[in-house]
Amino acid sequence: MKIVVIGGTGLIGGKVVGRLRERGHKAVPAAPGTGVNTLTGEGLDAALAGAQVAVDVANSPSFEAAAVRDFFTTSTRNLLAAEAKAGVTHHVALSIVGVDDLPDNGYFQAKAAQERLIKQGPIPYSIIRATQFFEFVQGIADTATEGDTVRVPPVLFQPIAADDVAEAVAGTAVEASLKGTTEVAGPQLFRFDELVSRALRARNDPRKVVADPHARYFGSELSERSLVPAEGHARLATTRFEDWLRTSA
Repeated sequence: MKIVVIGGTGLIGGKVVGRLRERGHKAVPAAPGTGVNTLTGEGLDAALAGAQVAVDVANSPSFEAAAVRDFFTTSTRNLLAAEAKAGVTHHVALSIVGVDDLPDNGYFQAKAAQERLIKQGPIPYSIIRATQFFEFVQGIADTATEGDTVRVPPVLFQPIAADDVAEAVAGTAVEASLKGTTEVAGPQLFRFDELVSRALRARNDPRKVVADPHARYFGSELSERSLVPAEGHARLATTRFEDWLRTSA
């Protein structure tokens, strides 16, 4: 089966391509570096010719609210139109757990707009919402840093390894369309501040982590369960945080 992976040279996309090829499928990475630009539509028709499935794990080059919204809405419209023209029968997209619940987070709102376009579009779809990646914890700490202090809210946090996200995406791509949404998360629940503190200690980072209930997460104040799936509603991955730390630190 030919499966085109939009964003197929990135963190998740490259792993998805590898897993699909291991399963014996013709996985084609599509990104600006391979001549495919979903914002302009350049290269889309050629890349999707003969494809049965399109997987969208592309990310916006800018996190500014207007720019990220334009990226996801324009790219998704272009991609869905090209898929319909090519006869693609399954559209798979990666999204975020809690995407509906943070109106002050421009990135989350852009992903929510992307989801709406997919649901209204002509292609049978599967949307996979994942929790935050282990690989992003360092960057989250950096954005929350003031001087030598990292301020994060002491809410629930259930991050997942990028490898496990890629496995979930690849597995979904080779199955029939869900015609709906599923969620994936890591196997462990943490307090956000405790997890960030553990990650920094593992890298001998001297910054102090402070639990601040009013600390904002990319513009939004979080409730207890803003970043975790509804209880019992997510597929849980297998990689534990301490195991990931041991191999990545």
